Amino acid sequence: MKNSLLVFFFVLGGISTQAQELNCKVDVVTDASLEVTTVEKEIFDQLKQTIFELMNNTQWTKDKFKIEERINCNLVIQIREIPSVGVYKGEMQIQSTRPSFNSSYNTTVFNFQDQDVIFAYSRNSQILYAPNQFRDNLTSMLAFYAYFIIGMDYDSYYMKGGTPYFNEAQNIVVNAQTASAPGWKSNETGKRNRYYLVDNVLHQLFEPLRECNYGYHRQGIDLLYSSLEEGRKGIYSSLAKLNKVVATRPNSVNLLNFVQAKSTELKNIYADADQKEKQDLVTLMQRIDPANASKYGEILN
Repeated sequence: MKNSLLVFFFVLGGISTQAQELNCKVDVVTDASLEVTTVEKEIFDQLKQTIFELMNNTQWTKDKFKIEERINCNLVIQIREIPSVGVYKGEMQIQSTRPSFNSSYNTTVFNFQDQDVIFAYSRNSQILYAPNQFRDNLTSMLAFYAYFIIGMDYDSYYMKGGTPYFNEAQNIVVNAQTASAPGWKSNETGKRNRYYLVDNVLHQLFEPLRECNYGYHRQGIDLLYSSLEEGRKGIYSSLAKLNKVVATRPNSVNLLNFVQAKSTELKNIYADADQKEKQDLVTLMQRIDPANASKYGEILN
């Protein structure tokens, strides 16, 4: 249970109320150029509340969470088009964080922009997730990201601890193979969709990335408060594991999502490190993510 994984993170007194796994903030926004009627604005407000209730009130796991153990995450749906009445097309930004041990600092664990978002929704519609069923595209997308967020969070506390939840996310992908909506299949243009997110994370070639996720947080971020030097060593040695992924799957969506979510954080953590330590990190990150070499180079400044 998650309590056993996180017991060292919380010193609790009295009686605590049990809660679901996610503490998810939700927003639904529209492009400024999109003409939205008063009725549609009301529908979007209702959509926002309905998504909020699904994400926060569904019991996604069998584990018991206390309120302060919930996974903090944000979900923003950007409506760019209304192809027909009740049908909406756009993007979804999903982000989750977890706390650093013994401090108020929160580190980003997952940050992804899904550009294959299209769904139908009408006034007073309910969104209810049913395992092993594809009921509609919106529900399946939301459930997929709920499980993926949980999987990434568990992986950051316990080596490959997120496997059961990645398996649930993969089941959602399998059930969506008959859907006409994009984002679920391997034969779509590019490899930045839901299919590849979960297929990659469960593939043996990506085990070093999962090891990095665990080591970066437990042997790095969680040590920074007690020993900045040891924390930096843990971060560097964990990131070095990604060389194996780069050798076989360079520019993969999972790899780039992880390191790019950490770029600003790394600059701050290494701000007062000695020049050799900075240079070693920059060399490593530029090899892992060469497209953003200049951004990592800022660490040297």
